[in-house]
Amino acid sequence: MEQLPILYSFRRCPYAIRARLAIKVSNVQVELREVVLADKPKEMLACSAKGTVPVLQLVDGTVIDESLDIILWALKQNDPDNWLSYSHYREASSLIEFNDTEFKEHLDHYKYADRFPEQTMETYREKGEEFLQRLEEKLNEHAYLAGDKLSMLDMAIFPFIRQFAYVDKIWFDQSEYKKLQVWLEALLTSPLFNDVMKKHLKWHINSQPVIV
Repeated sequence: MEQLPILYSFRRCPYAIRARLAIKVSNVQVELREVVLADKPKEMLACSAKGTVPVLQLVDGTVIDESLDIILWALKQNDPDNWLSYSHYREASSLIEFNDTEFKEHLDHYKYADRFPEQTMETYREKGEEFLQRLEEKLNEHAYLAGDKLSMLDMAIFPFIRQFAYVDKIWFDQSEYKKLQVWLEALLTSPLFNDVMKKHLKWHINSQPVIV
């Protein structure tokens, strides 16, 4: 069998989701290895001592263990939907950076509020809403975050908004973020997202290869 890049992934991790989305849309095949974060395989840890997913090991042994770098690697191989067409959009980098830093921190505090009793769940949610408001403003201008086409920017941020929304879906559905609700629902029900969210058994050394 042809040797393929190996992607260590965890189905629900937002960083892994966005990497899988880019790989899928690029039509570049990889061997998917689904891991359990409480029992990380030594093969993954040998590739990347960080112990976080996603981790992509290329055929030549090169290891890419940052999700955004995996996205760029995949789309530079093949970008049939022109996801990189907005890669130089003036606010793309700042929005993704804010998502991955400040918003991610507020998301974790909101989702696991019982672990952070210094403030209430509602307070953590309000802090996260600052980012929701920025995105709502963008979606008031056009259908997607960078314009009228789906791009890397949408897919880099979408898995984290998904997590935030599902902490209290009733609240989110009744909130003022109407354009964001439409955007999220369209992505959640897309064939692309449903394809990358298929369940796979935990990988072990004797597993049959899963090619995606």
